[in-house]
Amino acid sequence: MFITKIGIDLGTCNSLVFIPKKGVVLNEPSVVAIAPDENQILAVGKAAKEMIGRTPENIVVYRPMKDGVIADFRVTQAMLKYFITAVKPRFQFLKPELIISVPAGITSTEKRAVIEAATLAGAKNAYIAKEPILAAIGAGIPIHTCSGHMIVNIGGGTTEVAVISLGGIVTFNSIRVAGDKMNTAVSDYIRKRHNLAVGEQTAEEVKIKIGTAVLEKKERIIEIRGRDLMSGMPKSVKITSNEVSQAIEDVLADIVQGVKAVLRDTPPELASDIMDKGMIISGGGALLRNLDQLIAKATGVPCFLADDAFFCVAKGTGAVLENLEAYKKSVMSKK
Repeated sequence: MFITKIGIDLGTCNSLVFIPKKGVVLNEPSVVAIAPDENQILAVGKAAKEMIGRTPENIVVYRPMKDGVIADFRVTQAMLKYFITAVKPRFQFLKPELIISVPAGITSTEKRAVIEAATLAGAKNAYIAKEPILAAIGAGIPIHTCSGHMIVNIGGGTTEVAVISLGGIVTFNSIRVAGDKMNTAVSDYIRKRHNLAVGEQTAEEVKIKIGTAVLEKKERIIEIRGRDLMSGMPKSVKITSNEVSQAIEDVLADIVQGVKAVLRDTPPELASDIMDKGMIISGGGALLRNLDQLIAKATGVPCFLADDAFFCVAKGTGAVLENLEAYKKSVMSKK
C-alpha cells in the first residue's frame, strides 16, 4: 500500500510520524550523530540519543531543532529524510505530501526553512500547521465552533499557549521554556545540592520518574549515579520528588506567567467560555505530575490533561491529513 500523506510533529526533543488509518508509526528523539571530519551522518533518532555523553572527539551528537525551529538546516533535512524513508515502503517512488507542526510564533523565514528542508528530504508538497491548532484538534477540541477554547501545549523546547475560536488563533503566547529547561534545572539542582555531575539523560529520567509540580506529602525517591565534583569519582545519591519540585519551580513559574499573559489578552466573551470549560494541557511536558493542579490554582481557571497528551499534535496532523482540502485554507500555509 502506497503512503501518499505523512504528518510530522517536528519537536525539539522528540519527533512523531503519523500516517492516516495507521496512527503514530514512529516516535524518535530529534537527535542526530555526525562525524564533522567526514561530513557524514552516522545515526538518527534513538541510536543517536544513546550516544549522548558517550562519544569520542570525532563524533558530535546534537539536536538540529532548537526552541521548536530549525537550528541546523542540513541536519534537519537529513533527519526528515530518515523519517520519510523509515515509514515509506521500499518500492514506493511516489513522493508523499507532508504536514509539519511548527510553533505559533514562527517567523516567515523559519517557515520557509521547514518547507524547503521537507521538500529536499523527499516530499511532493510540504505544508505547515501551527502547533496549538494541531494540539487542540488532537485533544478533541471542536476548533471551528464560535466559543473560546484554550490549549497549553508544553513540548521540549517551547510552551505554546493559545485561545482558539472559529478555527483560528485569537491570542497566543509562545514561550521558549518547556521540558528541556526543566531537565537543565534538575541537573543544576543536583550539582549544587549534592555536588554531583549528572548527564542530560539522567536529569530527564529523574523528572519523568518522580517529578511533580507541587510538593507531595508522600515523597517518591530515586537513586541516581554521577560523578562527584569534589573527588571526581563515581558516586550515587538519592533524590526525592519534592527536591525535583523545588528544582523546577522557576521554570514552572515562567509557564504559568505565559498562561496568565494569554488570559489577560483574551476578549471577555471568550474568557467567559474558558472559565466554563477550563483549559486543556497537552504535550510531553504536560505529563509532569500535578501540573494541571498547579496551573488551575495559579490562574483560577479549571485545567485538564488531554487524553494521550504526548500524541495530541501528531493526532492533529492526522486529522488534518484526512480532511486536507477542508483544512488547507484555515490552518495551513505552504509558503
